[in-house]
Amino acid sequence: VQLQASGGGLVQAGGSLRLSCAASEFSLRGYSVGWFRQAPGKERERVSCIRASDSSTTTADSVKGRFTISRNSAKNAVDLQMNSLKPEDTAVYYCATSRSIYACSGSQSNFASWGQGTQLTVSS
Repeated sequence: VQLQASGGGLVQAGGSLRLSCAASEFSLRGYSVGWFRQAPGKERERVSCIRASDSSTTTADSVKGRFTISRNSAKNAVDLQMNSLKPEDTAVYYCATSRSIYACSGSQSNFASWGQGTQLTVSS
């Protein structure tokens, strides 16, 4: 599965941005898809995830109520809507896919294919 993450950029605190993870060659419907981020000097963390089985989602406490993950069937993509952005959201954001039923609640090692990342910078 080839993944293309896009939509990053520079935004002021309090602003919104929408990231998109698009797949070529295969339908994302058969995969759980996670959004992750890695800030400089920090470990990569899972931000949000949507399951293949029923499209239920998980969201990290740090972004709960501000970020929403959803499937965009028309574009064969999974989007991450980010509202009320904070400077601490600044990071490279990655998307990844998994066939594992434990993907959205388990280890990041469950995710086999990763996109190239898109930079989000939130200015204060």
